[in-house]
Amino acid sequence: MLNRPDGGGTGPLNARAVAELAVLARRDAASAEAERRLTEQVAAGIRSAGFPRHFVPVRWGGTAGEFGPFVTAVAELAESCAGAAWCAALYGSHGRLAAYLPPAGQRELWGGGPDVRIAASVVPPQGRAERRGDGWQLDGLWRLASGADHAEWILLAAWTGSGSAREHRVLAVPRAELTVLDTWHSAGLRASGSTSVTAEAVQVPEHRTLVLDTLLVPQQGAARCHTVPYPMVAALVFAAPLLGIARAALREWTAGARRAAVPHPAAHTVLSGASTKVRMAGLLLDAAAARADRGEVSALAVAENRRDATTAAALCREAVDALFLAGGVGAQDPASVLQRAWRDATAVAVHRTLDTDAAARAYAGTVLAADPMAAGHRSDPA
Repeated sequence: MLNRPDGGGTGPLNARAVAELAVLARRDAASAEAERRLTEQVAAGIRSAGFPRHFVPVRWGGTAGEFGPFVTAVAELAESCAGAAWCAALYGSHGRLAAYLPPAGQRELWGGGPDVRIAASVVPPQGRAERRGDGWQLDGLWRLASGADHAEWILLAAWTGSGSAREHRVLAVPRAELTVLDTWHSAGLRASGSTSVTAEAVQVPEHRTLVLDTLLVPQQGAARCHTVPYPMVAALVFAAPLLGIARAALREWTAGARRAAVPHPAAHTVLSGASTKVRMAGLLLDAAAARADRGEVSALAVAENRRDATTAAALCREAVDALFLAGGVGAQDPASVLQRAWRDATAVAVHRTLDTDAAARAYAGTVLAADPMAAGHRSDPA
């Protein structure tokens, strides 16, 4: 077991391994869609590339890395397979969430090394958790645990307590103690294996649980990635796959337009509009990642990041929609890259974390509640 002082990460994701994983994911994309889960080789490649360890604390051998390289790597992988990128993003993000467990719980997860794939179904709370001695007993069904087939641990959430003492509790459970069901039959993100899991009288000790509100409180003396509240980075992580999907769709449509014997009558408008939206989305996510990595952590910064990440996701979805509609009958082919991109982009865009209206309300509420400059916060020039 590695036991080193906490601090900044020692390096980014392995760029060569990410590139190799992208090639592998592209090769296996069709079979992963057909099987509705990642292939064993791609799941292993996600581990080798360093996604699961990216936000794991340094004392457990992790990187405690930055959001910038993480978003870049996820988007690159999504250009080859959105399902693989989705799982990679979540395996990494769930490592960041698990870092808020008590030390004994972290030791159970990472005592043997940081490259642990962690799936989760934490929002909304599901199933039942009842107090049993100094721990909890879990029973019931949890839906949408992406990557559960290849996970070693799964984070599940349930309501505990009642009334004013009601809490949204997250519990870490070994994958072997749960049953993974074959329930994932989505139109998009088919390869993500976002299936359901069940628990039957599973015992979880207190040290393997945390209350979700804990993620709002910076960890004292921790690396930067563990001092930002989760609302500041949640939409950023979920938007990253959409950026890669949109880039792949743009590349495919452009190549098809070059080959077309009869050009699309509005090719100039479609290409210019879609490429601009994809470019804008990339800039917004870069800015949000930089704010999370190095900016001031404030209510305004959190609201700005939610605004920018959800807007980037909307721009990507709009770009993919336009490219798909301009793809003609060829885009309707089941083997079409454009069709898969459109299905995947639609599936990602409906995730509740990417709700632009909710982000807009939060941003406006923060800005209009008080004068950000008077409160000592940085505000956007606009």
